[in-house]
Amino acid sequence: MTKTIDITLRVWRQNRPDVKGGFEIYHAANISTDMSFLEMIDVVNEQFTLDGKDPIAFDHDCREGICGMCGIVVNGRAHGAEKGTTLCQLHMRHFSNGDTIVVEPWRSRAFPIIKDLVVDRSALDTIIQAGGYISVNTGGAADANAIPIPEEIVEKAMDAAACIGCGACVAACPNASAMLFTAAKISQLALLPQGRPEAAERALGMVRKMEELYFGNCTNERECEAECPKEISIANIARLNREFIKAGLISTVM
Repeated sequence: MTKTIDITLRVWRQNRPDVKGGFEIYHAANISTDMSFLEMIDVVNEQFTLDGKDPIAFDHDCREGICGMCGIVVNGRAHGAEKGTTLCQLHMRHFSNGDTIVVEPWRSRAFPIIKDLVVDRSALDTIIQAGGYISVNTGGAADANAIPIPEEIVEKAMDAAACIGCGACVAACPNASAMLFTAAKISQLALLPQGRPEAAERALGMVRKMEELYFGNCTNERECEAECPKEISIANIARLNREFIKAGLISTVM
């Protein structure tokens, strides 16, 4: 038999970026513990629609923990308190009957609020545009085994590439730093031979763009690592720092 719970939601509501927002309290009854957190909001929004009220705006897409679209701070934790879990994978069975759940958007100067729980995360895309790619000649696909790469290096590159760009690291960081995101995107290419030709340009371009976009500085608090739904290691930040220092030396010499 499916278990249901009654909860109280304290939700941040903000109609437009240029108006002041605030928390509003809603009661949700008979919520199935089999639901995901997003499905719970869907149920609340369905009732709002029937009542002629404005539904809660929130980001979502694949709902399979892959796309990185969902992003809400739940009781002070990005994506909620479950380790290695995106918001769409967080289920209501992790809450108890009678709980009050505080729901708010990512908080960062670089992520301006659009409406309610929706923020503009395009700043992360801008960082990628500053160097998160490799330049290759067009033509037939290269043989996957043409360049032998040690398994250990491949695994590290794949671990970094697991970043889905959700922005939880920024939301969790007391400085709203994007270092873990940027480090993951730099590491996944810096570790592989295909990424070495543009390594210096990439490191300088992406770090400088990150600074231009009002992200804070990294002070090694490690909240980013703790809240990342893909458990990206801060070892990547150390690699980013090495790449940036090397790039700075090269640009000085040249």
